[in-house]
Amino acid sequence: MDDQDSRRWEYEILRPPRGETKKEAANPKAEINELADEGWQLVETIDYSSGGTKYIIFERPRPNDGDVP
Repeated sequence: MDDQDSRRWEYEILRPPRGETKKEAANPKAEINELADEGWQLVETIDYSSGGTKYIIFERPRPNDGDVP
């Protein structure tokens, strides 16, 4: 097994801001850029069946015990 196969991952979930219409009320670009600055990468989105994004899922490699976070 190589290093890529043994890598552990951690996940972050962003829920886009919602208004009274129950659809996205604001662009989550600032929050997404903050997560990217912290090393998070987009994995996928989960959408409502009627349209609109419910969750945005990110992942990044989890530091090993000897790594400095």
